[in-house]
Amino acid sequence: MSGHGAAMLQFANSLADASGAILRRRFRQNIRVELKGDNSPVSDADRETEGELRRLIGAAFPDHGVIGEEYGADRPEAEFVWVLDPIDGTKSFITGRPLFGTLIALCRATKPVLGVIDHPAIGERWVGASGQPTRFNGAPVRVRPCGNIADAALFGSSPHSVRPSNEAAFDRVRRAVRQVLYSSDCYAYGLIASGFADLCIEFGNGIHDFLAVTPVIEGAGGIITDWDGRALTTRSGDKVLAAGDPAAHRAALELLGAA
Repeated sequence: MSGHGAAMLQFANSLADASGAILRRRFRQNIRVELKGDNSPVSDADRETEGELRRLIGAAFPDHGVIGEEYGADRPEAEFVWVLDPIDGTKSFITGRPLFGTLIALCRATKPVLGVIDHPAIGERWVGASGQPTRFNGAPVRVRPCGNIADAALFGSSPHSVRPSNEAAFDRVRRAVRQVLYSSDCYAYGLIASGFADLCIEFGNGIHDFLAVTPVIEGAGGIITDWDGRALTTRSGDKVLAAGDPAAHRAALELLGAA
């Protein structure tokens, strides 16, 4: 990695250190929770964390853009744009479950080139960067082979959707795999990168939910796209398919698109 890339990687880790310090302090404490327009919860810890990350980015790289789940977009057309989800899994966070994470992505010309999946409550972090092997707590990790979708372990945040077509598509894949696990949030992508699971299918997401996980999956040898097989960018829609093995990805893609 170039000196510039190494500096960006170090800075991204420092952002995760900062967010983790806030969230460990706020976890399982009295926090204020509100419902957003889509009925999803947001806590004052979400806002505090994103505010601090934005402050740190603005101080270090004032020409970079930022897109965050809680405070929207600032200079989204910049060459370098940070995409933030301060708490991926707010429902887990507010109910005391430690699998919530912070997602930090750096995109260049709309494409994610660096990503951090940080789980501060359990001390686990995956970091992916273009041209580099994905690392889990500093050690390289690799996806596992899964040539037959019937052998796959599948993650999904939830099987439920306001659109029946999403549920039907997910159900086609669910019936084809060996094992299904729900509500792991971004932890699922780290487990795929580390070779413990094979597929993750999600819908109804924003770019803050998946751009950080993209370099993590790809740097571990996996593949992550939308449901049409297209690469993920800041302009992607709300559907994601991640796989450790290209054969499992192809099989799942066909099932998602089946009539």
